[in-house]
Amino acid sequence: MESLPIISMAGLLSEQPAERQATANELGRACRDIGFFYLVDHGIPDSVFEALFEDASAFFSLPSDRKEALSIKRSPHNRGYVAIQDEKLNPVSGADSKEAFNIGHDLPADHPDVLNNKPFCGVNYWPDLPGWRERTLNYYHRCLNVARTLHRGFALDMGAPEDFFESRLIEPIATLRMLRYPAAQGDPQRADGAAGTHTDYGNVTLLKTDRVPGLEVRTKDGQWIDAPSLPGAFVCNIGDCLMRWSNDLYQSTPHRVRTPEAERYSVAFFMEADPDAMVDPRDLFPHQEPHYPPVSCSDYLAQRLNSTYDFRAEPRQANR
Repeated sequence: MESLPIISMAGLLSEQPAERQATANELGRACRDIGFFYLVDHGIPDSVFEALFEDASAFFSLPSDRKEALSIKRSPHNRGYVAIQDEKLNPVSGADSKEAFNIGHDLPADHPDVLNNKPFCGVNYWPDLPGWRERTLNYYHRCLNVARTLHRGFALDMGAPEDFFESRLIEPIATLRMLRYPAAQGDPQRADGAAGTHTDYGNVTLLKTDRVPGLEVRTKDGQWIDAPSLPGAFVCNIGDCLMRWSNDLYQSTPHRVRTPEAERYSVAFFMEADPDAMVDPRDLFPHQEPHYPPVSCSDYLAQRLNSTYDFRAEPRQANR
């Protein structure tokens, strides 16, 4: 059975340009062929992951009223708590059986972007749990560094200057999402009951899961393969925005989460570009006919994300 490629980030950090290019080419093959890969040697220690999952469990164990007080329904900027069945990644298959909590770029309430209601620039909601905010933000910024390094590899593989994305990733729309999937209640496992078949909407996703299986990836020939947890590794995948930016060179691949037999936790880090960054294939491939018109990152994400929820908050930019 086909399996996902494993890529070491160490090559992208090498002082040798040839080694960085070789690793970038390896990364590019994964992005073109299946759109998913495992990332190892990323520099985040296991102790950080362990603390993260402990914090996720602590949050989701809170009483419902304390979680609902931090509801995403209050946020126009994709922050806060999402209750079970509030989300439909695949409307055809019905509501997802999961709950989630979203954290974005941490801005104070008096920040000019917050006061001006700039898309995706809002305040985070924080549970009253000791040390929770500090540990979560530490993980957020570690993932941000990993995702920026991956973008240097994307640029090299596509023949652009290695720093092509850097000016577009200064204060990116990036979302850290904790997820809890309840165990099946004695019913047969639904193929996409926990998270419906979908593609991610941004540039790249860094996913860390516990050891409970459930994630499945659809190959180009239509077969579904398991993407099990590997010790110390991220499961990474390309999103629709980077596929668009690459003029369809890279593939955003459908995936789903099967209703698990046991309670399952995962933490996803969704990396996009700056809200005002223009996603224009002509910048990377000036000699190709663009498959898509230029669009700002925030406008594109808002278009894609609003259909995920039945509820609406005003003014709503987007949710995931």
